Order: sequence, then C-alpha cells, then structure tokens
Amino acid sequence: MSERTRISARARGIRPSATLAVDARAKALVAAGEPVIGFGAGEPDFPTPREIVEAAAAACADPRNHRYTPTAGLPELRAAIAAKTRRDSGFDVAPEQVLVTNGGKHAVANAFLALCDPGDEVLLPAPYWTTYPEAIRLAGAVPVEIPTTVEDGFRVRPEQLDAACTTRTKALVFVSPSNPTGVVYPPEEVRAIGRWAAERGVWVVTDEIYEHITFGGHRFSSLPGLVPEVRDRCLVLNGVAKTYAMTGWRVGWMVGPVDVVEAATNLQSHMTSNVANVSQRAALAALESGLEAVAAMRAAFERRARLMHAGLAAIDGVTCLEPQGAFYCFPDLRGVLGRPVGERTPTTSAELAEALLEVAKVAIVPGEAFGAPGYARLSCALADDRCAEGVERIAAALAR
Repeated sequence: MSERTRISARARGIRPSATLAVDARAKALVAAGEPVIGFGAGEPDFPTPREIVEAAAAACADPRNHRYTPTAGLPELRAAIAAKTRRDSGFDVAPEQVLVTNGGKHAVANAFLALCDPGDEVLLPAPYWTTYPEAIRLAGAVPVEIPTTVEDGFRVRPEQLDAACTTRTKALVFVSPSNPTGVVYPPEEVRAIGRWAAERGVWVVTDEIYEHITFGGHRFSSLPGLVPEVRDRCLVLNGVAKTYAMTGWRVGWMVGPVDVVEAATNLQSHMTSNVANVSQRAALAALESGLEAVAAMRAAFERRARLMHAGLAAIDGVTCLEPQGAFYCFPDLRGVLGRPVGERTPTTSAELAEALLEVAKVAIVPGEAFGAPGYARLSCALADDRCAEGVERIAAALAR
C-alpha cells in the first residue's frame, strides 16, 4: 500500500481551517513567551454570561443530563429555537423543523450532506468563510465561487448568480452579516436574491450566526423572513456562539423543511448522536435570557471595529471597507505587497501574513483562505488596547 492510499481521497481533499491554524500558531507562540497579538480567531473575548454558566452548573447535577437524549435535541431547546427564529428571523417554524448540532460548523456540514449528491454545484459568493467550500466538497458537491469586489460592497448580485447557474446548481450560500468582510446586505437586495432563488428552484443555505452583531444604521434581514416563497427550499444555520460568547460550548442548529431536517438528524445519529446535554441546557438558558448581554458586546465590537478600521485605513497603501457587522475588518493589502517587511519582501497576502507574524508579532488570516488573495481578515473581538497596539505594529512594519 502506498503512502498516498493510506489516507482517503476525501480526507486528503479537505484543506485545514486557516483561521484555526493561525489562532493555534499564535497561541503556541504566546505559550513560548512571544508577545503575539492574535487577530485570527472569530471568537468573542467576553466570558459567557453568568446566568448561563449557572444554569449549566445546575444541569451537571441533574441525572437527566447524564444520559442520551434525542438526537435532534432536547424538546424544550428545539421549541425555544423555533420561538427565537419567529422573533428574530420573522417566520414561523415548528420544533420538528429544528436540529440541534455540535456547533455551527456541524450545522454547515449536515446541511450539505443532507442536500447534495456528488456533482451537484453550490454557488458560493467570495469572499467566504473558510469552512463553506470544504463542507461542500466533503458532501461530494462542487463549490462554484462567484467573486465580488470592494467596489460592489462585497455583495453578490442576482445577475452574477444567473450567470453562474447551471442545470447542476443545487444551492446558494447566503451570509449576512458576512464573515470575513463585515458586510450587511440591505433588505431590498436580500429580497432580490431570495426571489431569484425561488424563481430558479435553487436551495438557499443561509448562515445567520452574526444576526445580532450589526453597526450603525445597518440591520440584519433574514432571507426566508423576507421571501416566504423560498422557505420550502431554505436551510437556516445559527447558534449561540457569537451572540452569547459561547464558542466553546458547541451548540448550533439547523432550521428547515421537515424532510431535510429528518434526513440530517438521521445522519447525525450515526456521527455524533445528541449534543452534550449540559451545553444544550446552557443554550436554553441563553435563549431564555433575552438579548441584554449581546447589546453590551455589540457596542464594544462596534467601537473596536471603528478603531481598527481607522488605524488600517491610515496606513499608506492599505484601504479598508468600514465594517457594517460581525467583528472583522477586511483590508485590501495589495498596495503594500512588494514592500519590504523585515528581511522579507512579500508578494502575496499569505507571505505578508507570515512576515507580520515574524516581524510585528501580529497574527492575521490571509485573504487566500477566503477566496480573496491580496486581502486579510482581522478579528476585532479582543480588547481595545490590544486592537490599537496590533494595528500600530502592522503600521510600523509596513512603514516605508
């Protein structure tokens, strides 16, 4: 047996998560004593709210949570997610239309495994989150990247979708607020994309994980909430990670038509079974606690995003769209490529990220990971002084 055939083609074809790789490298350097500032991970720096932690602690002592529970999730949590979808996304769903998953990534994987056959095509506007194309490939489908530009606000248009659509197109990935760009689609554009999908009979997989993190006059709009005719061909993905600072609790969910949710539940029953019960009880407490905690976090994220944007935009050769939501800046670094950074002269954003980590001790995720070479994603989900210092280090490293 050759070394090549020791590992399956499926596993060999999946690229590592660039965001997790950058975060792991930054943490390893910090552990080794290096003064690294990590802008890599999309993770709130706030603790999970106390009442959620207390609910989880109480759940640990309850013997009910020491046993298997239904694969699709605790009935009361599925009901709470249905109520939350009605409140925030603007359309009615039954608890039977909800599958609780092991984090948002699991919901993404379940969605494409339940929808796609080998050879199906999935329209994927770029820049995109690194996991989407890999989850599509894992399902045997083909991601069809549709580039967007900063001039268009990194927002895809129906005519671009039309040009990319073929007889093999099964689904469209739609995300607003966007990771990595921080862009929020206005309602009229959300409606136009939803109506395009409905007319074409294309499924929509829409990720609403950043729904409560928007800035200024920008507001989240749910595609199935605005376009009722698409609901029978739409999967909504979400979770508690970003809204409630619960990334480590690993609770996400999928909302969709009953037949697809049942199929995805069957898949999950053979892969992971139910999500950890204590985490589900914590998620239930989060959904029942309201949105007070996120209001304070959102204000901090907006302040930091403005601070980071101003600092990046002041660097000669760097331009940056002002973030509208999520907690990222996505600067265009093409104007500084070819400029010496320490002993290096980077010609790609990937090389520049390496140089900045080496010289400035700042970790960023290069745009290649998001289908946008020449750009980079910087998370502003860390303390104000760390945001400011990190941008100052980048500016110093890029100074002519």
